[in-house]
Amino acid sequence: MAFNDLREFIAALEKTGDVLGVERQVDWDLEAGAINRRSYEMSGPAVWFKNIKDYPPGYSILGGSIGTFRRAAIALGLRPEAHVKDIYAAYEKGLRNPVPPVTVKTGPCKENILKGEEVDLYRLPAPMVHEGDGGRYIGSWDCVVCKDPDSEWMNWGMYRFMINDKSSAVGFPLPTSHFGTLLRTKFVPSKKPMPMAIVIGCEPLIHMAAFSTFKWGSSEAHLAGGLRGAPLELVKCETSDLLVPASAEIVIEGEVQPDVTMPEGPFGEYPGYRTGKVTGGVFCRVKAITHRHSPILTMISLGMPPDDNAIGVSITSALTMKERLERHGIPVTHVYVPPEGVIHFAVIQVKNGGRRVAKEVLDVLTERRVFASKLLVVDTDIDPFNMEEVIHAFSTKCHPTRSILINEYLGRGNPITPYYTHQERESLDGATVAFDCTWPAEWSLESDVPVKASFEDIYSEKVQRTVLDNWKNYGFK
Repeated sequence: MAFNDLREFIAALEKTGDVLGVERQVDWDLEAGAINRRSYEMSGPAVWFKNIKDYPPGYSILGGSIGTFRRAAIALGLRPEAHVKDIYAAYEKGLRNPVPPVTVKTGPCKENILKGEEVDLYRLPAPMVHEGDGGRYIGSWDCVVCKDPDSEWMNWGMYRFMINDKSSAVGFPLPTSHFGTLLRTKFVPSKKPMPMAIVIGCEPLIHMAAFSTFKWGSSEAHLAGGLRGAPLELVKCETSDLLVPASAEIVIEGEVQPDVTMPEGPFGEYPGYRTGKVTGGVFCRVKAITHRHSPILTMISLGMPPDDNAIGVSITSALTMKERLERHGIPVTHVYVPPEGVIHFAVIQVKNGGRRVAKEVLDVLTERRVFASKLLVVDTDIDPFNMEEVIHAFSTKCHPTRSILINEYLGRGNPITPYYTHQERESLDGATVAFDCTWPAEWSLESDVPVKASFEDIYSEKVQRTVLDNWKNYGFK
C-alpha cells in the first residue's frame, strides 16, 4: 500500500500504536529534540509534537518517522512485526522495479506560497535539536533536490541545513556527495548559482529514497515510485524548473551561491558523536517557501542508534552494496548493515568464501564511494542477521593475521567519522578493513573444515527427529 502523504502514514502509525501525539506545549529550543532522542533510546514511538511554543495552532513537528524497524515495515506496506529480512526484501523489490514519476500542475504543497518580503524561515518551527548545535536546523529529515544543468537528471539527497537568517540557510553536503560534486564541477566554475529545494515532511519512502546511495545519473524519484509500487506525483517549483513531491508539507526554494560560504555546525551526527566543528557551509539564498495548511515539519535527533538514519541506512546501504557486488560477479547472497554500526560495519554472506573472495569484496566496495569501513565476510552457514552467529564466526574463523585485509585510500574519507584524526578528517583520508570469516577455499569439507557442534549439524536426522517429536513431552513449552 502506498501512502499518499505523511499524514496518511501518521494515521497508519496511530492504528498500530507506533506514534505518540504530544498535546502539551513543547519548546522548539532543545525540548522537542531531547524528547525525541529519549524516545529513540527507549525504542519508543515516533513523536508528534502538536503544540509548539511560539507557533500558532496547527504548526507541528514529527520526529522519528522510521526510528524502528517496525515503522520502516509499516512505511513499506508490511506488517509491523515483519522480520528484517522481509523488510530488506521489500526494499530490494522496489529497487529492482523502479516506477517513473508523473508531473502534475499543482499539489498540497502549494496551499500557501510565500515570496519576496513574505519569505521568513522563522515562520516554520525549526528546532534546536541538540545542545551545542550551531543553530536551528530546518533541514534534518529532508529531501534536497538539485539538477545537472547539462542534462535532465535531478538528484535527491538528505543534507542538513541550518537557518542563517530569515531568508537564507547554510548546509553541509560532503564534497564527494552528488550535491557537492554538482556544485563544485558544474556551478562554481561558471560562477552561476545552483537552484535547489529543501523538501520537508514527505511520506518516509521519499526520504528513504533521498538518502539511498545511487550512482551518478540515477533517479531517486524512480526509486521512490518502485518502493511505493505507484508513481510519485511531482510538481514544478515556483522559482525554478526543479520538480518536487507534490504532497510535501514544506518546500523551501532557493539558490546556492557559488562563491559564498557561511559558518555551519556543529551538529550531533549519525555516528553517535558530535565530531564536527564550525566549518564553511554552502550558502543558500531562499527565494520562496510553499507549505500545506497546518504544516508538519519532520526532524531527526541524530545520535546514538537506533534512529531514523540508522534504520533507514541499514536498509538502503545494504541493498546497494549487494547490488554492486552482484554486478561485479561476486557470489554474494545477503548483506546486512546492523543499525548499531551506523553504516561503518557490514556483514557480507557469500556462497564460496576464502581470502580471494574477501579481497574482491573489499576492492569492489572501496573502488568508488566509501561504504562501511569494517566488512565481515561470512559463509552461508552463518546467518548474517544473527549477531550471535556473526560474533562466533568472527571469533573462530577469522585468522588474526592472514584473514585481515586493509585498503587505504586518500581523499575519499568521511569528515564525520569519529575514529579519524583531525588531520584525516581535513584531508578526507581513511581506510577500509575486511575480516575474512570464511573457511579457506582450499580446505576440504571432509578433512579440514571442522564440524559445527550445533543441534542441526552434529546430530543425525534420526536423533533430531526423536528430540523434536518429544520436545513437549520432556516438559518444554
